[in-house]
Amino acid sequence: MTSQVARTVLRLEASEVGELKDGINFKKNSEDGKCYIIFKDKDKTRACKNQCKHQGGLFIKDIEDLDGRTVRCTKHYWKLDVSTMEYVNPPDSFMQDELEVVLSDTDGSLELIELNPPDPWTVDPREAQELQTGELTLTYITHACMELKAGVKRMMFDPWLTGPAFARGWWLLHEPPSDAMERLCQADLIYISHMHSDHLSYPTLKLLSKKRPDIPIYVGDTSRPVFWYLDRSDVNLTNINVVPFGVWQNVDEHLRFMILMDGIHPEMDTCLIVEYKGHMILNTVDCTRPNNGRLPHGVDVMMSDFAGGASGFPMTFYGGKYSETWKAEFIKNERKKLLNYKTQLVKVLQPKIYCPFAGYFTEAHPSDRYIKETNKKNSAEDLNASIRTSCPNTLTWTPLPSSVLDVALALADQSNTNAITQPSNGTKIFKDNWNFDLYLDELNAAISHDIFKYKSWIQYYYNWAGFKGYNLVIRVIETDDEFEPLDGGYDYLVDCMDLSFPDRRPERDHAYEEIKNRVGVMRHVVVNGRLWDDLYIGFNNRMSRDPDVYHHKFWNHFQTELPLTAPDWDHFLQIIAEQTDAQHSDLSQENGFCLLS
Repeated sequence: MTSQVARTVLRLEASEVGELKDGINFKKNSEDGKCYIIFKDKDKTRACKNQCKHQGGLFIKDIEDLDGRTVRCTKHYWKLDVSTMEYVNPPDSFMQDELEVVLSDTDGSLELIELNPPDPWTVDPREAQELQTGELTLTYITHACMELKAGVKRMMFDPWLTGPAFARGWWLLHEPPSDAMERLCQADLIYISHMHSDHLSYPTLKLLSKKRPDIPIYVGDTSRPVFWYLDRSDVNLTNINVVPFGVWQNVDEHLRFMILMDGIHPEMDTCLIVEYKGHMILNTVDCTRPNNGRLPHGVDVMMSDFAGGASGFPMTFYGGKYSETWKAEFIKNERKKLLNYKTQLVKVLQPKIYCPFAGYFTEAHPSDRYIKETNKKNSAEDLNASIRTSCPNTLTWTPLPSSVLDVALALADQSNTNAITQPSNGTKIFKDNWNFDLYLDELNAAISHDIFKYKSWIQYYYNWAGFKGYNLVIRVIETDDEFEPLDGGYDYLVDCMDLSFPDRRPERDHAYEEIKNRVGVMRHVVVNGRLWDDLYIGFNNRMSRDPDVYHHKFWNHFQTELPLTAPDWDHFLQIIAEQTDAQHSDLSQENGFCLLS
């Protein structure tokens, strides 16, 4: 079976995007002659191939359509409502395969992306077999970590059991079961969805590697490797398996799994389908548009994120419109939209059981009290209540640490109270101690690194980062934990157009962004060549911008595209030493102290 791939089938430049009219647009790829349909309205742009699913005929505008939403096949007069991608003639027949529409924030271009094959889980289908009680179970551990027991095998998802995520910004909300690390060490295999540190937790994996370094770990073949940082992490894992997208991986005769890419972030995000004896579990994790929106319907169990709040925006922004009132209203609306989207997704996919997870984190450190109070999140209870209203045939599960879902019992009778086992009395649910100092001391150790004795580290670092040719000037200010300027801290400008480091902003028109970074996190990121997610998603900076525009190209580079190898600071210090020796030599000669050979 070949790997699933994503490819661009049509690209429109910004000028062509501006020419798209509301309603139906027919477009042809000038290189291969293939035709596409783009439907545009005020809320969304959708697209598909101009090819009927019946017998491959071409669509043309439907002259009987008064709303401007329907096209008609030239072969047998089938009709497609492009606004919904449903065939309306004949009714209740097909859904059109939809293409992903990606609109660039940087140059205004538009691309249509196709996944091939679109539904890889349909390859080698298996009939669902009867399950025995206790044969297929899910145990919630914490955040996005679940333990799947399928027959004699145990599989762990995204183990984050200890320490912070995103430097020091995220901490576990739930207390993992007391035997969580033991369970992890005894697992037959582990799936890690992506490189974000609330899913790939190096503090957790460090403990695991001391006991079982050869445990099989599976990740998707993302363009930025999930374990890109492994060599610098002090973690010794020897059995990491990078598998292609959309291909069944057989664990035993009954258990198999398939990793799928995210349509919005294919460079880093993945989701998972696990199948045991024909019963499917869909874990979409954090994917914004898992598998480009094409997912199996009627799975036995579906799990997804739900909470929101996994970004510094808008809490970490200041100036302009970013009043506390504006922030609160924006956050309220965004959370409501996310809750409605998840409800609608479950309604469309109709899983038999649904579980919200991967959102149980808290901004626990006292210095982040403002973020904790401002960054309101959806509750799993509210989402499940919404789903029960819209999808009365779907059983919902709000997990607590150590709670267990028995899939066999739940499928046989949703009203069976034994299908979900709650934690025993006395089980600690919420964390109240995170051992802050241990992890903050590790971060802050970078503050005194030798490179920061020399201002030229700035040029060396940003040359290593390699971002240029973009009309943006950033001002970076090192601060204390409360984002007050630091005595002796660096405060500098970077002109991203030519990668220069001016003393003042250039006179030309340019975008400007001011970024205040906690010194310990910023220097940890610099020294170790880490991605700026630690700063932005971890709430470790404060920002203002003029104009108030999101610079996708800049942030995408520093969050996903930095070099895979760290800056060579030994080389930097060697250069400094050589320059110092040369200066001393020149000074000695000037003062008549040059030794003759």
